[in-house]
Amino acid sequence: MSDSLLEKINTPQDLKALSDEDIPALCEEIRSFLIEKVEASGGHLASNLGVIEMTLAIHRVFDAERDHIVFDVGHQAYVHKIITGRRERFDDLRKPGGLSGFTSIKESKYDCFGAGHSSTSVSAALGFAEADKLKGSDAHTVCVIGDGAYTGGMVHEALNNCKPELPLVIILNENGMSISNNKGTFASYLSGVRISRGYLRWKSGTNSILKKIPVVGRALHKCLFFIKEAIKRIAYSSNYFEDLGLYYIGPIDGNNYKKAEKALKAAKRLKKCVVVHMKTQKGKGYEPAERSPDEYHSVSSAKANTTTFHSTLADELTEMAGADNKITAVTAAMGMGTGLAAFGKIYPERYFDVGIAEEHALTFSAGLAAAGIKPYVAIYSTFLQRGYDNIIHDIALQSLPVRLLIDRAGISSADGATHHGIFDVSFLSHIPNISIYAPATYGSLRAILRSTENAQQPVAIRYPNLAADERVDSIFYPDGDYSTFGVKSSFPKDKTPEYVYITYGRTVSFALDAVMMLSDMGIDAGVVLVERIKPYEISVREIFECIKNAKRIIYVEEGIKNGGAAMITKEMLQEEGFDLGKSGFDIVAIDDNFVIPEKICDIYDFAGFTAERLAKRFLEDGN
Repeated sequence: MSDSLLEKINTPQDLKALSDEDIPALCEEIRSFLIEKVEASGGHLASNLGVIEMTLAIHRVFDAERDHIVFDVGHQAYVHKIITGRRERFDDLRKPGGLSGFTSIKESKYDCFGAGHSSTSVSAALGFAEADKLKGSDAHTVCVIGDGAYTGGMVHEALNNCKPELPLVIILNENGMSISNNKGTFASYLSGVRISRGYLRWKSGTNSILKKIPVVGRALHKCLFFIKEAIKRIAYSSNYFEDLGLYYIGPIDGNNYKKAEKALKAAKRLKKCVVVHMKTQKGKGYEPAERSPDEYHSVSSAKANTTTFHSTLADELTEMAGADNKITAVTAAMGMGTGLAAFGKIYPERYFDVGIAEEHALTFSAGLAAAGIKPYVAIYSTFLQRGYDNIIHDIALQSLPVRLLIDRAGISSADGATHHGIFDVSFLSHIPNISIYAPATYGSLRAILRSTENAQQPVAIRYPNLAADERVDSIFYPDGDYSTFGVKSSFPKDKTPEYVYITYGRTVSFALDAVMMLSDMGIDAGVVLVERIKPYEISVREIFECIKNAKRIIYVEEGIKNGGAAMITKEMLQEEGFDLGKSGFDIVAIDDNFVIPEKICDIYDFAGFTAERLAKRFLEDGN
């Protein structure tokens, strides 16, 4: 019989059956399990190593069958997954169709709310708590949020609506990090929040004694409220949470299981809205992750390329900033993820990490632009969605030259639907006064950055999270002149092949592979690469010149089909009198879905983008 405690844990009830003496050994087993599995499959390591004791305490104190446990972002929920029946699935962690790297309603009944983006947990948890009140349930709701996510404005909107009488326990996990070190006033404030056990005992005792005085007790309690508050402020000082009318417990050592459990039991007994402030060490128990928690925030199963689009962008922007002191870089807690941290080391006074606050990052950049500064704001495609109103109202409406650097554009193979960058072209295409670029080579990326440095309107430059395909340089830029970016073809314009793929971004690689496959079959095919998507009046005119003699055309778009570049291009070609019936114009894009496979698969094959799938489309349509 195995002596492993972890192998005996398949449900939270199994965890509750263990003795207190078993918990330290179980924590070490979970640590070893996480290090082994996550380093093999890739995923969020340091954040999960830091919350092991805290997560076990949550599941031992609360009832996961009826209480609600909401994790902010969800990237720190691996321990929660392990003890809720998903341990055996960790070999497929973050694979398309496998175990999600975040919480997911579809994945388990114990994931009551899905996540992937930051700062949503308090709002969702408040929704559960109010719903329980309406239904007459006395269930607790537990919200786990890190101090990095706490910098998001949505958290404070939710705290503003929290009612003291709701049985809502907000666990604020302070580890001093989001991915990089936390930035901003709130983050600094949290690190200084303290409240003594003496004050907690005094507050509880005072409430109890006053209310027990016959006849006048409750009235006296209300009358003495301001006196009590004055005494408290003199003796202990209050904090932000208490000023909102919420109970506060902390800070607690969240890596000490007994202390964490004791604090949560106290919070549960109150049956009120309580903030439990826990301090944990990111990467706890694994020396490399403790030493470099930012590097081990998310580890990759494959060796990362040293040169990528965002590293090239950061290098070029840094060089440009040396010649132009108006150039600034803005990021929303993604300095390392976007590569802009390198810019910040050289020009710290012109580098702004605003924390997890994409909306603020965009409007802040609009303010910089309105004041004559040249802001370059880097945000992942999936997170840019959060600032849609800011792009429309604060940037585009005023024609302010903010440069949007859209990182991680395209499908996210590992992080899944919450991180697919498939909507930006569609939602940006319909906003006036904005240009959209999609460089497919490092050379064209540099050229686009240089050409838009003095833009008078907003600019969006989107690029994937990978290395460039060297074939694109040799095929589309054989002379090395990247200033000719825009719309380019793999064939001379006077020798249009019968079959043509139009595409932008990383799918150009699949299209080139498909052309090779067709060529091996004796079929004449070529690729039109679009690196200037909008203004469409320009790009569509250039596309027309490339495809006007083609027999069959397929626009391949790694983005949502509805309202995307392919659909707009097709409509504009029709308006210009291009005979689509004669030529045949098909679109391979993401239909009305979020690209969520149910079984392990190649995500690009699932979405229809692989060379085999693209070649097959021409073969089927051509016969």
